[in-house]
Amino acid sequence: MLASDLRNTIERFIATCREPALCEPGEESLAIASNNLVLETRNEILTLQAWDDHRNLARRVTAIERQTRGKLVLRIERFGKRTGTLSLIDLRAAKNQNVTLRSGRLEFRELFRRFLRRQFPASKIVELTTEADLEHSLSPAYPRALLRQGSSAWAAIGAGPDAFHSDGVLTFGLIWLDYVRLREPGLVVHGLILYLPVDREKTTCLRLLFLDPKVAQYQAFVYNEEGLEEGIDLRDYGNLDTRLEPCRRRLPSELDGVLEPVLRIPGVETIDRSDGELSLRVYGLEFARTNEGAILAGLQSRRAIRSSNAHELLQLASELARLRSPDAPGRQHPLYLRNPEAWIESQVRNQIEQVDARLLAAPIYGQVPAFAATDRGVLDLLAVDRHGRLTVLELKASEDIHLPLQALDYWLRVKWHLERREFSANGYFPGIELRGDAPRLLLISPALDYHPSNECVLRYLSPAIEIERVGLSLEWHWGLKVMFRS
Repeated sequence: MLASDLRNTIERFIATCREPALCEPGEESLAIASNNLVLETRNEILTLQAWDDHRNLARRVTAIERQTRGKLVLRIERFGKRTGTLSLIDLRAAKNQNVTLRSGRLEFRELFRRFLRRQFPASKIVELTTEADLEHSLSPAYPRALLRQGSSAWAAIGAGPDAFHSDGVLTFGLIWLDYVRLREPGLVVHGLILYLPVDREKTTCLRLLFLDPKVAQYQAFVYNEEGLEEGIDLRDYGNLDTRLEPCRRRLPSELDGVLEPVLRIPGVETIDRSDGELSLRVYGLEFARTNEGAILAGLQSRRAIRSSNAHELLQLASELARLRSPDAPGRQHPLYLRNPEAWIESQVRNQIEQVDARLLAAPIYGQVPAFAATDRGVLDLLAVDRHGRLTVLELKASEDIHLPLQALDYWLRVKWHLERREFSANGYFPGIELRGDAPRLLLISPALDYHPSNECVLRYLSPAIEIERVGLSLEWHWGLKVMFRS
């Protein structure tokens, strides 16, 4: 199905809904309306973006999985060409579907129970549940269990075959492990058992390699469509699916004359892309970019800008700068609220010394290596300090329970390329001798918007990863002020 057909199908479905929302397993539904949903088609790729005061969600849509009354299931593509699903539902018509969802979860819970009995026959299953526990951030999407043999115990968790975010199982597994250790002081809870769908286990297994073995032990199993499982050796998951595109330098061109008056507008910024092109943004939101000697402009669909219609680019930039500004008259406007991570990225780029005085103001690269930011809801920057050590900066504008492990995903890829000396070889950080030390990792978010479980998950990461949390003031739209470092 063409991207335009996908878009039309989604728009028609939403038009029939009385209370439309987006749903992902393990996450709260996100109510959508015309002012917080964007469907953008570019190069025959359809991107869906939606947001509210607490979340920003963006996904690449590749197909319609199925459509029923009150529900449209979208097939999406994630990093590494892996696919998953995202559901558009009408909450007014979702009552019967919730019953079906609960039935499916109970069915998988029993499959999980049989797995535990087969693999751990000497242990007693003292607890097995799929109930939500909001107080302790435990999701109903993942069945969890406690196995006991005398005073020894293991926590266990499973990811269902239909879970879009099967990669999220480790986050909830670590939270569960930490919870039962605190709740059961009389038991020695050795670690965590994970039950994963085959062909969706790689991300979780990679993450396990970078957890601290002194804090907990881990066992992982994969299961197939028949429900048959086998244990896996984590040492088989050391290779990464990652790439580093060469960094090209942009040369002056005849486009500079068209761009000059636009760049004088307050709030407009330019970012050099690694492909040698230029991105034009207002507080992180891209409204135009150069492309092989041309300028393509627009927020939803792009059109070519020439000398004859250069006024359109100037008008677009001026209007966006008016609406997307710290002093904007209407702070509920969709363009003000859209993609807050990009706004924080803009502030961090321009005030990097406020975040960490050791870091050089330039060069700073975004999304290097290429890592499907739209699938993660997190933006990444890569900087270098005055001694040549790389620093990964993970930016998030709202609470995200998965932030620590998403940051780990990006960090280990940067480490991979650094160990192979690929950054300098591909033109990054010219004139700077990069140290071979593992990169530092900074998690940057408004101080009140760190998920309370983030600190728990961070305790399980390897001490070889130097991590610092940076909490920003609530007024980060106007400028960066660090409220705490941890």
